[in-house]
This record gives sequence, structure tokens and C-alpha cells, in this order.
Amino acid sequence: MNAQIVTSFATGVGVRDAAGAWTPEQARRFLDYTRKIGGHIAAAEFMNEPNLAAMGGAPEGYTEADYGRDFKLFRAFARKAAPDMLILGPGSVGESTGESGVASGYTSSVAFLATRGLLAASRSASVDGFSYHHYGAVSLRCLAQGNQTTPEAALSEDWLGRTDQTLMFYRVLRNEFAPGAPFWNTETADAACGGNPWANTFVDTFRYLDQLGRLARQEVKVVIHNTLVASDYGLLNEKTLVPKPNYWGALLWRRLMGTTVLDTGVSIVEGRHIYAQCLRDVPGGVAIFAINNSRSQLTVLELPVAAERYTLSAPSLGATQVQLNGQELKLGRNDVLPELQGKRVGAGKVELAPQSITFLALAEAGNADCR
Repeated sequence: MNAQIVTSFATGVGVRDAAGAWTPEQARRFLDYTRKIGGHIAAAEFMNEPNLAAMGGAPEGYTEADYGRDFKLFRAFARKAAPDMLILGPGSVGESTGESGVASGYTSSVAFLATRGLLAASRSASVDGFSYHHYGAVSLRCLAQGNQTTPEAALSEDWLGRTDQTLMFYRVLRNEFAPGAPFWNTETADAACGGNPWANTFVDTFRYLDQLGRLARQEVKVVIHNTLVASDYGLLNEKTLVPKPNYWGALLWRRLMGTTVLDTGVSIVEGRHIYAQCLRDVPGGVAIFAINNSRSQLTVLELPVAAERYTLSAPSLGATQVQLNGQELKLGRNDVLPELQGKRVGAGKVELAPQSITFLALAEAGNADCR
């Protein structure tokens, strides 16, 4: 598939010496086997969600100091055993500047280690990318953990803005402990604990794509969605492998949005979330991504040049199928992807219907920053 692998390593009791310190033998075998079968690990975290170390299988009583010791051992090993593998960290979860608070939904049942303490203990072992996880809520299947949300809130400014609050929390720590390191969001979805049922529907595509737009313009280099095929938040149905609405959104993003982020000069307000990046593989071209998250109000944009329009919509926000410019998106015979055909629109006013998502490909923009 020519995909890049990002992973973490085993850190439980089976990879530790008599004193409880991490040992690299299993990691070395893992790397060797990956190379033997022609693979390559592009980047790795030492431990998945170390601030919830007990949940990840760390030894009982595992502390921030233990993590600092182990991360230094891991980094020294990785630099020698896989010098071209990017080292990410810390990969924490559940922390935010918002009302959901620090470690909401977890502290009642799981010992929580402070990320600041983890970073202080592992100083001065550096990372190539500052990684973190984000979930705006905990799913219904983990109701007892609290921090719930509803499908009625899925288009609200509060809900869509929670990804900013989490990044703001980790930015303070990044600036202090790893200044200049790019951000990697290595795990995200609508809700922790498998996702809510409405993660299967069009309403969650607003959260997913708006998150990509917000994070791209805030130094976040990589966003990894949880998951491709598993549970409610998967991009594909785990039984049939049929794409869900979020899959089609991700596909359009990958086809149209380049990696150079442009300043739109437009503030985010309800009904008008506007992002711009260079148009992928089209020198001088610009891709505009626009979300109208209003449930009732039309939004109008003014285009300087003609564009190809790609609008995602659905009969209802709770629909499990999505339409592109009014035509249902679905796989063809032998699971072949359909042609993603844009609709030509001229320069001037473009209307964005309520509860819609639109990509605009301006191939003739002539943007000097996109050449």
C-alpha cells in the first residue's frame, strides 16, 4: 500500500529487567523483523498514552520518574538501532484547557500521571515530533466515565473548538520542553472508548474535516485518525468495509488539499469556517475548504477566479451515506472508487447551504506561494 508505519513499543512487565527498567531486546527483534519483510517504521512513540501508564500495561506503581528513565533508555536504543526513525512523544491523552478539564473521564478509575512530570523526568532526551492524542468526549459505551456529548451538539462552536483547547494545553508544554518540534496528533476521533454511534454518520464529518483545517494552520504536521476499520469511529464499516461519510471526507481532503497552508484572513464564526491550502499537484493553484455548520443560515463566498466545486451533503445529518454535488458516493464494481467529479463554478458569489461541507479547487489562482 506504500503506507508509512507509525507505532509504539511494548513497555509492559515482560520487557523489563529485575529492577523494573525497560530493556530493548523485544524492540530490537521487532525492528529486525520489520526490515526483514521489507518494511520501514517511519516514526514511533515509546509508549502509548504514558500518562495513563497503568491502562497500557506498565508495572504497578509506575511513576513519572520511571518513565523518564525508560524514555532515555528507549531514545538511546532507537538512535542506534533505527537512526532514520523519527522519535515522537510523549503521546499523552485526556488533557485540555477547556471545561472538560485535565484527564476528564479517566481519573476516577485510572492513575493519572502529569505530562509535565513525564517531560521533566525525561529531560533532556529530545523528540523529533511532539505527539499527543485528542478526544472531545468519552463515548456512550463508557458512560460511567463522564464527559459525554450528544449528536445535537455536533455542529456547535464549542464542540468543534475543543481540538484547539487540547492543542493549546500541549503547546505550552511543547514550547517549554521541545521548542520548535512539530506537533503530531497521533490519535483522534469523535470520542474515546470506541466512538459514539453517530461517528458512523455525516454529522461527524464536520468534526473530522474541521479538525484537519484547524490543526493544519497551527503547526500540526500529522493527524492520525482512530481508526481505519474498528468500532464506531472507524472510517470503514468493520464488517462490510463499505466507506462511511468520514472516509469520503478524508479522500477529498487528500486529493485536493496540499501541504502548504495559506492565511485566509477570515475568522472562524458559526456558518463560516474557511481554510485554504495550496491545491495538491497544481502549481499556483489554491484549495479552499469551507464548512457551513449553521443549521439554518446560508453562507456566501466571493471567488476571485473560476473553480471546481465539491460539496458534501446528506439527506440528514444522521445519514450513513453522503452525496457529492447531489450524487451519492459509493464504490463501483469490484470496489473501485468512483470518479470525484467537481462542478465548474465561475468567479463571483458562491452559496454554501446550511449543514454542508465544500471544497473549491482554484487551479487558476496563480498564488505565488503555491508555485
